[in-house]
Amino acid sequence: MAERILEKQHEHEREQERERLREQEQKDLEVESHRGARPLEGFAGGHTTWTGDQDDGAAARVHAGDAEASWEASERQARLEPAEPKDEDEDTSGLRRE
Repeated sequence: MAERILEKQHEHEREQERERLREQEQKDLEVESHRGARPLEGFAGGHTTWTGDQDDGAAARVHAGDAEASWEASERQARLEPAEPKDEDEDTSGLRRE
């Protein structure tokens, strides 16, 4: 008897899942039937239209000098030299030199 109740429960859960999937499929078909602007793709980690070429182009611009900067920093560290300040007009406290 317990097996029969458990089997009915499982069947009910499977039917609910099938109904949920049918509803989702119907929504997808309705959206796909209309042409026009699409919502943001990839916002929640899904498929996007962003291409690898776009990544490569952006990375080339943003990280163009990273290898040289890293090499120079490693060389300074190996010679135990202090890091160069980013702005020569300011010292490490953020105050202007006179």
